Amino acid sequence: MDFNTLRKEYSKFIYNDYRITEDNEKIYVEYDFEIEGLSKFNPRIEILKKKFKVKDINSASIKNIVFNLGMVEAISYFKATCSPQMVIKCGKLDSYQEAWFRKLYYLGLGEFRFVNNIKVEEKDFVEFISLGENLNIEASNDELKGTIIPIGGGKDSNVTLDLLKDENDDNLAFVIGSKKVSMECAKIAGFDNDRIIEVKRVIDKNLIDLNGKGFLNGHTPFSAIVAFITYLCASLIGKKYIALSNEDSANETNVEGENINHQYSKTIEFENDFREYARLYLMQGPEYFSMLRPISELQIAYLFSRLEKYHSVFKSCNVGSKTEPWRWCCDCPKCLFVYTILSPFLYKEKLVNIFSEDLCERENLLNTFIELCGYGPNKPFECVGTYSEIRYAITKTIEKLENNQNDLPYLLKYYKENFELSNEELLSYYNENNNVPEQFEKILKENLK
Repeated sequence: MDFNTLRKEYSKFIYNDYRITEDNEKIYVEYDFEIEGLSKFNPRIEILKKKFKVKDINSASIKNIVFNLGMVEAISYFKATCSPQMVIKCGKLDSYQEAWFRKLYYLGLGEFRFVNNIKVEEKDFVEFISLGENLNIEASNDELKGTIIPIGGGKDSNVTLDLLKDENDDNLAFVIGSKKVSMECAKIAGFDNDRIIEVKRVIDKNLIDLNGKGFLNGHTPFSAIVAFITYLCASLIGKKYIALSNEDSANETNVEGENINHQYSKTIEFENDFREYARLYLMQGPEYFSMLRPISELQIAYLFSRLEKYHSVFKSCNVGSKTEPWRWCCDCPKCLFVYTILSPFLYKEKLVNIFSEDLCERENLLNTFIELCGYGPNKPFECVGTYSEIRYAITKTIEKLENNQNDLPYLLKYYKENFELSNEELLSYYNENNNVPEQFEKILKENLK
């Protein structure tokens, strides 16, 4: 359906209410959203309580976090019609907050806008109309300790998990969704079940129905949802740090000349924005940062190549995540990227053991390969590294094979015959523009030596 037609027909998205309740097993966060004249939605988030000592869920500070989390959860439902007005009946935003969320909606839905050919300026994308009242909250003086480590099952979060596994007994792993792979990775790192926060997001079926009927659909800033959910969990349980695994490479755009980034909510820009927002409006003390921000995907691949205990378990293929069990599909940009970035360190036998085949011999992946290298129209809309990293990884793998007098597989041979080899030195890279606390940065630097 057409963006402009939908905005005229469904002009108001309404954030009616939010609730946080609990029973003996779970904490429930529920929302009441509505596209006026079309559909109502009641998504929820469930947090397993386990043995965690949980703060009063009815405090103004917790309700405030839940309200703000709802502003991000709403993006998945708002995008069906991109209604030009969002009416907020259960809370109030000031002008700074309005600008903050408008930026998140606009840039967080950058890929969505690009794929759906939506042409609109940020200032015109959505107007927030607050009809509710402010919650009176005060900055927390609670003593916080320990770190929450969100894990998704891929190499990046496994590197962070392993770096911090012995740092503090108060550390907790965090898993969102029913991901057996993530749970297994946490347990390999030494986190037993009682040290893993398990969260489930339940999508309202009415949204799924709208998607099936041709309403607007596409990528949303999932990492922004993780930011607010982990902040809620850290505040409920009393954790001091939230250590993400977003790397420097996430800052590169997917579309040359435009600020369209599949990984926008993994960028340093969003990280800085969220930290400032939390300081000003959430005020409960947890510190959100990315453990791997100073380094690149290439360096993460180097660190991960040494962590063999995770190699047979880790997964990050989005296509394969839709199957049971989770697998590498071996046909998508993410699979080819992970294979390529690990190649300088693991090619070939160890990689084939992980993926079950040599992706460098897959002729049907040539166009994807060209796009990953930066010679196509756009970078694939996946969480992949920079062009320079991929070219470097390919160059080093080619050099290693030729030094051992091995024949080049199809994709590497194509690269050598058509493109220039990289002469950069990227393994010593370190970006000082990061928010990593000193004690964590020391751990990272020691492991990079």
